[in-house]
Amino acid sequence: QVKLVESGGGLVQPGGSLRLSCAASGFTLGYYHIAWFRQAPGKEREGVSCISRNGGSVLHLHSVKGRFTISRDNTKNMVTLQMTDLKPEDTAVYYCAADRGPHPYVCALRPEMGHYEYWGQGTQVTVSS
Repeated sequence: QVKLVESGGGLVQPGGSLRLSCAASGFTLGYYHIAWFRQAPGKEREGVSCISRNGGSVLHLHSVKGRFTISRDNTKNMVTLQMTDLKPEDTAVYYCAADRGPHPYVCALRPEMGHYEYWGQGTQVTVSS
């Protein structure tokens, strides 16, 4: 079965850290760029970070630059989002998604949800004291 599965969400205090993982099964993650999106209640889904299929290109939403790090291990079919200095406004359901481009070596955070071939089911991140 082809799927992406996120894990690692939870409740954390402001200033804390969480590490989210996105694991692929049924397909080779190394053929795809991977993006993390998030959706807070009452808000549209927004792109947070992405990493190209070979890891050579990354992109972050301005509000998370310097706090979030995205990495991948294609041998383990997994992408990780390390989140530090979390803020209440980071509270959302976080999703990972896979796409193939159009550029083979540069990822992008595309607003068209239908552009992505695979989506995970999401993991809740809550930042609260």
